[in-house]
Order: sequence, then C-alpha cells, then structure tokens
Amino acid sequence: MPIKPVTTNSLEGERLIASLLQRFQPADDSCRQTVAGIIAAVRARGDASVLEYTRKFDAPDLALADMQVSMAEMLAAYELVDEAFLETLAVAIERVQSFHEREMEDSWMQTRDNGTIVGRLVRPVDAAGLYVPGGRGGSTPLVSSVLMNGIPAGIAGVGRRLMLTPPNREGRISPHLLVAAQEIGITEIFKAGSAWAIAALAYGTESIAAVDVIVGPGNQFVTEAKAQVSHRVRIDMIAGPSEVLIVADGSARARYVAADMLAQAEHDPLALAMVVTTDAALAEEIPKELERQLAGLARQEIARKSLADRGVILVAEGLDEAMDLANSLAVEHLELMISDPWAMLPRIRHAGAIFLGHHTPEAAGDYLAGPNHVLPTMGTARFSSALGVETFLKKSSIISYSPEALRQDADHIRRLATLEGLTAHAASVTERLSDNGLTKK
Repeated sequence: MPIKPVTTNSLEGERLIASLLQRFQPADDSCRQTVAGIIAAVRARGDASVLEYTRKFDAPDLALADMQVSMAEMLAAYELVDEAFLETLAVAIERVQSFHEREMEDSWMQTRDNGTIVGRLVRPVDAAGLYVPGGRGGSTPLVSSVLMNGIPAGIAGVGRRLMLTPPNREGRISPHLLVAAQEIGITEIFKAGSAWAIAALAYGTESIAAVDVIVGPGNQFVTEAKAQVSHRVRIDMIAGPSEVLIVADGSARARYVAADMLAQAEHDPLALAMVVTTDAALAEEIPKELERQLAGLARQEIARKSLADRGVILVAEGLDEAMDLANSLAVEHLELMISDPWAMLPRIRHAGAIFLGHHTPEAAGDYLAGPNHVLPTMGTARFSSALGVETFLKKSSIISYSPEALRQDADHIRRLATLEGLTAHAASVTERLSDNGLTKK
C-alpha cells in the first residue's frame, strides 16, 4: 500500500497538511466553456437541446414524449423492487423526516409599546429541483440523494418538487429511484442529466418549468453548471470530492479505521481519506488493513488510486494537536474514534458532520441516521452548514409603524439619512410629520 504514516511534526507531515489545505481545484477553462455553451443552448432551444444532449450522451433513442416519466412507468416501478427495499426505504424516510422536522422555522412578530410591529415572515420557495446522478448507466441509483434533498423540501412546504436524473441507454430510470421519489411525494420526474439538466431547471424549457432552488450532487459538469446559474437560483453548495478525517487514539481498531477510509476512497479518485492518530502502532497497522480490505471491494481500483494519491495517516503527539488539525481542515466528515469522544466535542469548531465513537461509521450518516448527508467540503465547514429545511425557505422582514412610533423615531431616522447624504430618505419622514398630527411638539 503506497500510503505510509508520518508524524505531524516532521517536514513531510507539514507538507502533507499544507497540500490538504490547498483543497480541490475548481473546474478548468475547458469545462467552464463547455458548460457555458450547454447552458446557452438550453436557453435558446429548450426541450430540443435537452433531448439532443440526452440522446448524445445517455439514451440514443429517447423520444421527446418520453422525456417525462409517465404515471405508468412510476406505477410499474413498484413491481420491480422487493419488499426488503421497501422496508429499508420506509425506515430511512422516517429517520430523515423526523430529524428535519425539528429544523422548520416559524414566522414571528415583535410589538413595541409605541405601536411599532416588526417581525419575520418565513415562506417556502415555490419550486425546487432535485438533481440525482445516474451512476454507472443507472446501475447504482443514489436513493439516499432523493431522500436527503426531497424530504427537507417537502417539510419546508415547497409546492412543486421535481426530479431530474439521466436515463440509461434504453431510456429508463432505476425503479428504486422512482419508488423513492413517489414515497416522499415527488411525481414530476424527467429523464435528463449533467449540465443540460441544471440549465433546464434554472431557465426552464417547454416541458420543465424553472425552479427557485437546485440541489443535488454530480460530476464536474453538474457542479460547474450549478455555479454558473447560481446568480439566478439558489443552489445547495459547490461541493468538492468527499472527505473524511478520522481522529483515533489507542482505543481504536485498525480494521474500523481502514474500513471508513475505504468508504470515502471508493467515491472518487480525488476523495480525501485522512487519519490523525496519537498511537504510532495503530498508524503502522492501518495500511495492512487497507490492503486486506481492498481485495474485496467492487470499486477497488478507484479506492486504491484515491488512497495512493490523497490518502494520509498522520501521527500526532496528543489529542490537542489532533483536534487543532481537525479544526484547521474543517472537513466534511469528522470521526472521533477515541475512548471519550464526547469529551472532545466542545473542542470542535468546524466540521460538516461529526461521528462519535467506535460504532458510528460515516455510512450511518449517509443513509439512515437522519441528519442530512449533503455537507460542506473543501474547508467550507468554517462558514457553511449541511443542507436542511432552511435551504428551501426564504425570510421576509415585516415592519409596521404607528403615527406615534414614526414621530418618536423621526429625528433618529433623518439624522442617519442626512449623515449618509440621502436627503430623500430624510424627506420621506418629514413629509409624513405634517399629516395626521405627527408634527413634532
């Protein structure tokens, strides 16, 4: 295994840390230009352009009439999934639903003695678009993405939720995705992927009405497209490759640590699987476990390349040093495989999601625990949060003045407006003071 442990106080360790902090590089000029061209084409030609790209890259024989998933296709999907899947799906939906229901915000008002009323009106956006990658020609349906994006939107009260996902070569969508979508109330589903799907959601076509929020993972073309339309719609985030940092002490088991590193590494050759441990013996044992477990993985080559290029095992002098590194990296997934993880929780300032203890694999958070698995990457956990109900809400300020309230505040408002050179602002108050008994006494 080409990954070797190093100590954080060594020159090699310092260089590794510096390279991690450089993060994922954004899309290159070629990708940006390609995506810009796709967006322009979809804006100009609508459905015809979306269908053209879909035929070129996904389903050569797809007809325009079949671009939207029919009710017959959705009902037939139930005949193609087994009872075990439906049982697991129900558990996952209940967990995600119950967690995110706690996030719902209420409108509120504040009344002052002089008759001023201020507050905040919380309302959902009108429409949200869920992008769900196809993955291996539809053979690896990301059911969890449907749930993690669609359920919070439903709780927020979004009136129209639609899903776009690329079809396989035969023009079909995985029945597991179709069933998952229906089980959370999504029935408007289109067969379109990549940047042209994002463009359709942002600008609309004859068949796909534009939305207000676009969420969901994807490759560099999807990510770049979301960035390019982010001036028009809200997006969940610009996400880089998946990351995990495992903080481990002598109580950790090498096979658990290795398993969780591999769970990240199998995502993508650019995924970051990192360990910082206070136990040098553990650091020496982990590479052996990685090699042993790699042999049984379906995505062995992807995981092996990820570990070879970006896997890191660091040996820290103590947990204080390890936690300082964790806060510096501000990773997407932070696992604490230490004897007393709860004691370290107050030390954590920056992390997308925190997994406490030896029996809490990151995979539990991906699928069933309840919290959202759409998390900030590339160090953005310093200022960003997981996707949640608030992603689909907008807030309007409420302000109502009584005549007496305006009279009391008039001098203050005019003083600040005059200071800023905005005399019309000041005059808008003065004009009202001469009416309805508002003249200052």
